[in-house]
Amino acid sequence: MDPKSRWGWWLCVWVAWCVSSKAAEQPVFEIKEHYTKSQHMVPMRDGTKLFTTVYRPIEKGRSYPVMLFRTPYSTGPYEPEQFPKRLGPSLEFAREGYLFVYQDVRGKFRSEGTFVVMKPLRAQTTSDDQTDESTDTYDTIEWILRHVPGHNGRVGQWGISYPGWQTVMGMIDAHPALRASSPQASPADMFIGDDFHHNGAFRLMYTFHWLARNAAARSGPRASRGRAVFEYGTPDSYQFFLDLGPVANVNRRYFKNRVPTWNEYMEHPNYDEYWRQRDALRDLKGIKHPVLHVAGWFDAEDFYGPMSIYYTVEEENPENQSTLVVGPWRHGGWAAETGESLGDIRFGARTSEYFRQQIEFPFFQYHLKDQGAPPKGEAIVFETGANQWRSYDQWPPESAQEVNLYFQANGQLSFSGPQKTTPDANDTFISDPRKPVPFSAAIRNTQGHTWMVEDQRFASRRNDVLVYQTGPLQHDVVIAGPIIASLQVAVTGTDADWIVKLIDVYPSDAPDDSPRGKQVRMGGYQMLVAGEVMRSRFRNSFEDPQPLVPAEVTAVEFDLRDKYHCFLKGHRIMVQVQSTWFPVIGRNPQRFVDTYHASAEDFQAATHQVFRSAQHASHLKLHVLPAGE
Repeated sequence: MDPKSRWGWWLCVWVAWCVSSKAAEQPVFEIKEHYTKSQHMVPMRDGTKLFTTVYRPIEKGRSYPVMLFRTPYSTGPYEPEQFPKRLGPSLEFAREGYLFVYQDVRGKFRSEGTFVVMKPLRAQTTSDDQTDESTDTYDTIEWILRHVPGHNGRVGQWGISYPGWQTVMGMIDAHPALRASSPQASPADMFIGDDFHHNGAFRLMYTFHWLARNAAARSGPRASRGRAVFEYGTPDSYQFFLDLGPVANVNRRYFKNRVPTWNEYMEHPNYDEYWRQRDALRDLKGIKHPVLHVAGWFDAEDFYGPMSIYYTVEEENPENQSTLVVGPWRHGGWAAETGESLGDIRFGARTSEYFRQQIEFPFFQYHLKDQGAPPKGEAIVFETGANQWRSYDQWPPESAQEVNLYFQANGQLSFSGPQKTTPDANDTFISDPRKPVPFSAAIRNTQGHTWMVEDQRFASRRNDVLVYQTGPLQHDVVIAGPIIASLQVAVTGTDADWIVKLIDVYPSDAPDDSPRGKQVRMGGYQMLVAGEVMRSRFRNSFEDPQPLVPAEVTAVEFDLRDKYHCFLKGHRIMVQVQSTWFPVIGRNPQRFVDTYHASAEDFQAATHQVFRSAQHASHLKLHVLPAGE
């Protein structure tokens, strides 16, 4: 370790020790000793009453801003004498003094009405129903202002995942008292890039698990703990979903028409009006109050959502004070974890604590209390690999330049285009739906949260995965912005999925510094940096799918989404290409049939070709920062 690196390492250790020591010195903050609790049935404009809990500071004599949280996941504890361990996004808020309002949304837990998954805004439908999550947020804020004493007339809202989406809905046609919002890991479009589909490819494992635990769980020893649990009968999800067969078997075997949302998804295999009505991006106009957008680089569920919401708010509301924060986190990992590591990868600092204390809390303090200063920079992003926070006036950084990274012969990868090749130069593999490439080497019955940085050597050694890599880098290469896969392909079938993964390959002598210790060998580790899927039938249009012409060279281009990563000197850049990613992505029959109603006989093996000639040059488009920036 050179002196500069050694100094940086000791600085990180010292900062971490100071933070942990300060936390240890903090006295225990008992919510019940500082807040009162009251419960209410709050009427909406149509008369439906929503269960709402208000926590007010015991200390009187001053006014407090309101922090609003609306959720379908329960606002418990429901017993009047019981209090949660934490209020607000982090402990700093309760210590400082805020009014906290928690609400069960329509049809959930103790609220009246009917719950509709991702209910469209009333403006998007022809229904007579004049309520939606936007109006319910508005009506709740109006009730708070009229019936909760001690407020200062300002309201902030936040939420992660589904509550993050409800935060976005509350931003639309917002109440004048709403002064600050922080949608975090919010989905935006469930067909294009969030929880249930990616580029039209069905996210089988997650969708099944989410709907099963919420609506179709069997009884079991864990079901009595307050959350329904689906009993898979095996710890091996790969085998469970392989034995399941076509997705049409899900309703027949397990859901038995008890999960209407699943059946709705099965009836809408293309991007039709059903999905367009649920596209949050269509309505993000007139957003006047400041917004703190939060995302995690390794969020497997909702990364497209927060990034596209940020981009859209910026485009549709150029005067809006938007701030984008992206850290090295899994889905929601910034809320309660330290953020020091994820899986086998260390980040050198307590990144989640930094976000909560130095970004999130000051954002609301400034806009709801006129105290302190807002976070500096429009984009506050964590550079993985180099492990440092950076701030920019815009995202992607203005200095980032688009460069191409080309597939070459003999598994090579280069920033120079292919030369001296025949027009049909390609690499070939057999894609067999009966033996799909697993998404993870781990044996588990849920997808977990660490596979987005998992070592990919288990996949690179398969015959149905193409591997391209550079030589050891002579200098750091920093990517900042969208990653576009531009493939030239041909298949023997009439449909195919394409999965492209961008990977950071560690040197063979990399030290074993995994958080799990020396049981993980980091030499040659293939860290997943980015990965995405594209279903070929949607290559030209999500609304009008088209079959592939067998053996015809076809362009397939898609977005692997934004990243901010430093490939360090001595590391290699790798790209893997495959056509199955199971069971995260449901299997493609590789025939142009309705995937959701396909039979076992529809699934067929196919030969897949990826071209790498000067005429048909497959490559990635990267946004690279100038050296030394």
